[in-house]
Amino acid sequence: MPGIVRGSMATLPRVTAEGTDLTGLDLRHHQVLHSLREHGPVVWLPSIGGWVVLSRQLAISVMRDAATYTVDDPRFSTAQVVGPSMLSLDGAAHRRHREPFAAAFLPAVVTPRDGPLITEQAHRLVRLLRPRGRAELRRELAGPMAVAVAAAALGLDDTPVSALLGWYDLIVAAVNEVSSGGTASREGGEAVSSLAAAVRRAACRPDSLLARIAQQMSDDELVSNAAVFLFGGIETSEGMTSNVLHHLLADPTQLEAVRAQPALVDSAIEESLRLEPAAARVDRYATADVELGGVLIRRRDLVVVSLAAANRDPEHFDEPDRFIVGRSNGRTHLSFATGPHACIGAQLARLETRAVVGAVLEQLPGIELTSPVTTTGVIFRKPVDLHAAWHPGG
Repeated sequence: MPGIVRGSMATLPRVTAEGTDLTGLDLRHHQVLHSLREHGPVVWLPSIGGWVVLSRQLAISVMRDAATYTVDDPRFSTAQVVGPSMLSLDGAAHRRHREPFAAAFLPAVVTPRDGPLITEQAHRLVRLLRPRGRAELRRELAGPMAVAVAAAALGLDDTPVSALLGWYDLIVAAVNEVSSGGTASREGGEAVSSLAAAVRRAACRPDSLLARIAQQMSDDELVSNAAVFLFGGIETSEGMTSNVLHHLLADPTQLEAVRAQPALVDSAIEESLRLEPAAARVDRYATADVELGGVLIRRRDLVVVSLAAANRDPEHFDEPDRFIVGRSNGRTHLSFATGPHACIGAQLARLETRAVVGAVLEQLPGIELTSPVTTTGVIFRKPVDLHAAWHPGG
């Protein structure tokens, strides 16, 4: 969408939702987004000093138009924590940072290369849990699985899972703090430094993916891009897997449908992604005065694309707040974004979650939740915990 001269839009309204704070909505996430939608498809929130895009169609137009809505801005939170990367650059610089990683994770490459190992890893982790008869599935299954897959993808297999989990927790906390207007913690910076050391060690191994990529970018660029790939791969994959397990275990009817028809696992994953995207928003900054959804967005304004709202847009999805396995248009969600910054790890994440769900249904008979589940997060959405029990000897 091209920029429009400011004077030609002088009569456009400034649709404002006073008193709403996206940084603190957390448990009421989807209710607040629905209430914002009543003001229009694009709403100004004084509490965040920016616009929120709620419409699915407008979300697509913003994400596909990097010339008008860029990530390349000093305010971009992830760049403040890990440095410039494919996540925080646009244009030629973005392509130079992204393409070496993207080529290694095309679906046609990932599925035959990583699929069998991912399935084996999922079954191994579930076998370890099975004799106990109960577990907290987010931190004891989804988290370790996400770390193992992301680390193996980059050649960081020799880094302890506990260390990677600890670093990524601190990096996520630092990004959340910056996104809320604060500054990154000292601990977050130390986590990035520890991860950087592990990345450099892996890049010294001639057989590693990072060694090949290191030939195409500087040391700092390698570290920042590996960090965002690993950080994104762990955080969103853990959330994605935890969310689908939650949605299935909380709905016995849908769970039985998937048990009876294993081919529905993929549909359940896509519907869970739609209902609760692990990454709920992406941020952009306007490069020119522009009209969007009937409002005037000024140059340098923050534009928050709410993937969570777009995925529950009632103009596109019937009964948007329900988990419906087999929804005909479920795969049209935007949880992996679209445009130049579409997630390069989407196929890897799908393989991972499919393997975990398959292993759980196959090896943990009678599995059910043992306590209420609370999903939290403003930027990253997942259950606080996911306690479940099953028949250990079944």
